[in-house]
Order: sequence, then C-alpha cells, then structure tokens
Amino acid sequence: MINVGEIRRGIIIELDNQLYQVVEFQHIKMGRGSAQVRLKLRNIRTGGTVDKSFQATEKFQRVRLEHRTVQYQYSDGDLYHFMDTETFDQVALTRSQLGDAINYLKENINLEVLSYNEEPIGVEMPITVDLKIEHTDPGFKGDTATGGTKPATVETGLVVQVPLFVTEGETIRVDTRTGEYLERVS
Repeated sequence: MINVGEIRRGIIIELDNQLYQVVEFQHIKMGRGSAQVRLKLRNIRTGGTVDKSFQATEKFQRVRLEHRTVQYQYSDGDLYHFMDTETFDQVALTRSQLGDAINYLKENINLEVLSYNEEPIGVEMPITVDLKIEHTDPGFKGDTATGGTKPATVETGLVVQVPLFVTEGETIRVDTRTGEYLERVS
C-alpha cells in the first residue's frame, strides 16, 4: 500500500480495478478539516485522464511492474515497435500507451518497457536523451549563455526552449521528465 505522502508524478496505482499513472498531484491544506490531495490520473489502458480528490489518510494499491530493456525500432501509423534486447522479441505499443515518451523516441534508443501481468502497458524513458536540432532561428552577435531563450525544433518534432547561442545541426541534451534543455552536446 502507498499513502498520499508518497505519491509522486509517474507512479502507477490501482484504483477501481483500473491502472492509473499519476500525471499531476497537488496537496491542499484546508483552514479547517483535514488535508486533501488532488490527482490528475491517466488511465493506462485507455489513455483518458481524470481528476480526483482524496483525503490525506487515503491509501492506494501500488502496482508492481516488470521492466524489460528494449530498443525502439520504428513506427507504423499508430503503433510503435520495440525489440527486446535479450530475447529479440518484438513488442508493439500504441500512441496512448506511450504518452509524452513519443517526443523523445528516435531509432535505436534503449528504454524500459513496463508490463503488468505480462501485458505491456507503457515505457520508462532514460532521464536524458540527446537530440539533434532540425530548425531554430539564428543567434545574433552578443548572445550569451544567460541572455535568453528561443524555440528549437528537434529531430523528433519536439519544440524545446534553448539558449540563443545554440544553432541548427547541433545536438542538445533534453530532460525527458520536464522537456527542458540541459546542455549542448556538440
């Protein structure tokens, strides 16, 4: 069992015989009465989101997931294909199962597939990925590391705010948890 104080973004819980991933959480302390927690939950199987509020004393059933290392191969319409690095078995996941991970998928990247009762339900991305910048506006003379930011579109289609000195063709490191620029790689 997991109590409200242990709730974090990304944790998967079982509620009403459904699996939900915590997308957002907010602790609320009322003037009178007990504290509450407001959760935004994403249904693992359907991809739909729901907002729910719970008392601070509530406990949830934590879901135990199996992790397997896989390599992303290619996408085919709404399906994304992965290969198990040990058994070479193929696994296909839908866009709704992947969620925000789609923004960071590039060929041959290694990640973890999460399974519940041997049914693949999602992926766990590495904390950072290196992505090549496909398009960004040019910087100007006098641009500094602390000056400001500009939008840059990376090879996966994700738009990231980068410092003004970063140019097209460079590779940057992006945090997959927040989608933020971390550093220039090359």
